[in-house]
Amino acid sequence: QVRLVESGGGSVQAGGSLRLSCTASGRTYNRMAWFRQAPGKEREGVACIIHDGRTRYADSVKGRFTISKDNAKNTLYLEMDSLKPEDTAMYYCAADLGYWYGLSPTIMAPANWNDWGQGTQVTVSS
Repeated sequence: QVRLVESGGGSVQAGGSLRLSCTASGRTYNRMAWFRQAPGKEREGVACIIHDGRTRYADSVKGRFTISKDNAKNTLYLEMDSLKPEDTAMYYCAADLGYWYGLSPTIMAPANWNDWGQGTQVTVSS
């Protein structure tokens, strides 16, 4: 059974840091990503990493968030620094077996990802 389990969410003050983890069991993915969804808003792509290690970030998090993957542990990470209140959301891990060549913006569309975790809440207070 395929599972993606996120951890590491919590509450932090603006300017603080958090590290999210997503451990995959059941399969090894060729691409993985983090998405987030705030109340009343659509789910949006935050960062992704593809099979060759290249990454893409949403403009809103560039320079503050870092996505990485430990292949030996089959675990995805999101290091979040300089957090802002607008980063408050439920953060979801997503993964897909399919290869994606290039890093066009369409890779960040939720419809292009097959497997999802249950989410972990991140709350940033001002």
